[in-house]
Amino acid sequence: MDVDSLRKLLGTPRDGALLRLALARLLAGRGECEEAMRHLQEAVSMEPGYTAAWKELGRLRLQAGQAAGAREAWTSGLDQAVRNGDKQAEREITVFLRRLEKSTPSG
Repeated sequence: MDVDSLRKLLGTPRDGALLRLALARLLAGRGECEEAMRHLQEAVSMEPGYTAAWKELGRLRLQAGQAAGAREAWTSGLDQAVRNGDKQAEREITVFLRRLEKSTPSG
């Protein structure tokens, strides 16, 4: 689906975290990162345990120069991964956080 098709589904019964993640990824691919981050924030509000959305939100925040925001998103995602027993997401997010700590002066 394209961005316009996904946008039409917002606010309908099909709206949800998965739709928001898909839309955010398409928007980010077009360089519309601010809007993408808004949809990811909505996705994790709808479904806090959705670690894929937390990972993407952290990635986009870091790309936007928001290291503290990336850390916050990934830390929240890590908490959810541990809570849900999602070992793969836990490993991935731990790597993201380690890389962030190594790359930031305050880290």
